[in-house]
Amino acid sequence: MTPIRVLQIFTIMDRGGAETMIMNYYRKLDKTKVQFDFLVHRPEKGAYDDEIETMGGIIYKLPQINPFKPKAYYKALRAFFNSHNNYKIVHSHLNTFSYFPHKIAAEFNIPCRIAHAHIAINKVSLPSIISGKESLKESLKKLVKLQLKKRIKQHATHYFSCGDKAGNWLFGKTPFKTINNAIDTEKFKYNPTISARYKKEYGLENELVIGHIGRFVSQKNHAFLIKIFAALLNKQPHATLVLIGDGPLRAGLQTEAKQLKIDHKIQFLGVRTDIPELCQMMDVFVFPSFYEGLPVTLIEAQAASLKIIASNSITNEVSLTNNIKFLSIEEPAEVWAQHILDLDASKKIDQSSFIINGNYDIISNTKQIELFYLEQNNTTHGTITR
Repeated sequence: MTPIRVLQIFTIMDRGGAETMIMNYYRKLDKTKVQFDFLVHRPEKGAYDDEIETMGGIIYKLPQINPFKPKAYYKALRAFFNSHNNYKIVHSHLNTFSYFPHKIAAEFNIPCRIAHAHIAINKVSLPSIISGKESLKESLKKLVKLQLKKRIKQHATHYFSCGDKAGNWLFGKTPFKTINNAIDTEKFKYNPTISARYKKEYGLENELVIGHIGRFVSQKNHAFLIKIFAALLNKQPHATLVLIGDGPLRAGLQTEAKQLKIDHKIQFLGVRTDIPELCQMMDVFVFPSFYEGLPVTLIEAQAASLKIIASNSITNEVSLTNNIKFLSIEEPAEVWAQHILDLDASKKIDQSSFIINGNYDIISNTKQIELFYLEQNNTTHGTITR
């Protein structure tokens, strides 16, 4: 049996939330039935590229999408579909930018064109720009995305979302299918042996370990996280902040930590492959994002039995256990710090059953999406022509 090949569309296959989610599904797929290929928009190698190719996936690289001058991209994508006319399903994870590949996929009569919502973007706020909480560049990007949102349904045939908030934001009143940001629960299940080993390895045996996983971009609000940690150290000097990820704002945040004279209490660990183990050594997970969809990192953190303080801009759909508390990012850093200190993070109780019962375990969810792809492939037939 020859598997059907589904074209997954991303910017680059680095360790972001949407990318990690689709890799969780990809690992568990029956690849005799369904195989993934990837169309990305950066020339550099992605963190997941080697694993994708090991599992039989093909990675295609196209130029970056310029929303103001899309003709060059359209030309490149037309050339791609002219020479790769075997796809009946394209699954785009570019949020509002899915408009661009779907437009050309529709020209080539590709019958199943999935738009997948992963984030819900807040409105552009003048006070946020003036206060420096959000850069002018970031606000301009938001404005472009808000305009593209109005066009997202012109060429898509199916609508997926990580949750209600992201789906309602991108698709409005149009019905959509929720694809849970499922995880391999067993990998993240609290393990005291691994916790002790990793704490010892990083010299954190007597420390309150505050953790965060995410790209160093303005959306994640690392600058506020640094302020929260500085306020926390004033009351609890035996604490360490562990930051996992990379991105354009990392160097600036390292400089800020030095200026605050707390850099010796922060560990920048970069992009890692041992996320489940690193979660084991954390005590509290802090996540003050400006906006999100339904972050897979918060599902992972709950599976690892961590106490969590998160921004209330994040949908409460993500709350599967009693270990997560939501706060406004308008609250001072000192208030966030006090809430962290008020938590009893000394004891961890296995929370993995809540993840499974909440339908966020990868095994059952993979069967559902696999069935969807197979049904779509079976309901379309014939040669795909322009």
